[in-house]
Amino acid sequence: MKQLWLILVLSMHSLAFAHCPGPVPCEMKYVDNAFGKTTKTGAELEKAKAMREEGERLFKEGKEDEALKILKEAKKLLLD
Repeated sequence: MKQLWLILVLSMHSLAFAHCPGPVPCEMKYVDNAFGKTTKTGAELEKAKAMREEGERLFKEGKEDEALKILKEAKKLLLD
């Protein structure tokens, strides 16, 4: 019975993360969602948009670590 429960929990956990092909695309989605929730305007909003674009560019260039760092900063800027 415990084994069945463990298999069920593990399969549900893997399904929860099946929607993202990797951490950078997921972070890009989170940033995109943050644009809809933010109260920021003006220069801060423009800075976040530029950071989002830079993160995507870095990802396409294969610089995933740098992209992830920039995207997390953009999300923090939008939601703080």
